[in-house]
Amino acid sequence: MDHAVLLQKILVVSFIVALFWKIIRYMCNLLNVEKEPVRVLVTGAAGQIGYAIVPMIARGVMLGPDQPVILHLLDIEPAAEALNGVKMELIDAAFPLLKGVIATTDPIEACMGVNIAVMVGGFPRKEGMERKDVMSKNVSIYKAQASALEKHAAEDCKVLVIANPANTNALILKEFAPSIPEKNITCLTRLDHNRALGQISESLDVQVSDVKNVIIWGNHSSTQYPDVNHATVQTSSGEKPVRELVSDDKWLNAEFITTVQQRGAAIIKARKLSSALSAASAACDHIRDWVLGTPEGTWVSMGVYSDGSYGIQPGLVYSFPVTCKKGKWSIVQGLKIDEFSRAKMDATAKELVEEKSLAYSCLN
Repeated sequence: MDHAVLLQKILVVSFIVALFWKIIRYMCNLLNVEKEPVRVLVTGAAGQIGYAIVPMIARGVMLGPDQPVILHLLDIEPAAEALNGVKMELIDAAFPLLKGVIATTDPIEACMGVNIAVMVGGFPRKEGMERKDVMSKNVSIYKAQASALEKHAAEDCKVLVIANPANTNALILKEFAPSIPEKNITCLTRLDHNRALGQISESLDVQVSDVKNVIIWGNHSSTQYPDVNHATVQTSSGEKPVRELVSDDKWLNAEFITTVQQRGAAIIKARKLSSALSAASAACDHIRDWVLGTPEGTWVSMGVYSDGSYGIQPGLVYSFPVTCKKGKWSIVQGLKIDEFSRAKMDATAKELVEEKSLAYSCLN
């Protein structure tokens, strides 16, 4: 072969290899480009749950270790100084993912452009107050915040309501933010779901990560139904049903249920304060799974708008087992419901119907 031709071929091959590596480096640079920050609103941000959740969000617990965030913190005027203190601490913590903090008492400023809204703020029931009094206070709060969200939040804003009564507060919010899709308004029952996982884990002396597919049906209240009929535990010989491993239906149908239902009250009795750390962690779990997706073969509990699944009245915000994919949730279908479960599911639905009626009477 002529040396000139050989040299020419070598040069062409060298050029192609060099070009190939340039393309590889370019693609790697594209992958390493920092994501756009997600704006996350936390209402009641100077309170216990707010104080617990904001560092979790800033550290990447909610949206992942590579997702920058800008925190929008909202609270009432009397809490403005404490709110500013929270902002100072966030700055002092120097979280690499935290690209900005807006701390305000103005709902419009707080809601401007937010992609995720975590509604922690609400009016708690105080001694001597009737349920209607509490509901009336929360109608007022959620009316203002819903209006601000509807007008100023990002188009596909995802909303998680934590403040109690969470299911009905979510319903009120939807009433005053009609342009926000029903699928984008949820309430927190992941705390109850996690409590149920914890109780099974403790009972069987297994890792909580090996327990999955418990269900919380209904209201985030003492009528909720923690259901283990479809739950499993990963063992050395494969997945086994929780009922088979626990082998104590009396405990599962009684003490287990009441322990999960009344866990919040037990924590208040022990701490003299309500659940904050666990509620904040559960809220992060809820949003993370909603945005990033649930693992294959695993469902979680979320308070969502009923579409009539499992005979639950449409239009209630009711806790169902759901799977999440590409930022959307879907109710798990086709689960067998026994008579015991049916009665529990209907009882908690009845309470939600009553709460809805009470809320609408406040609206009027």
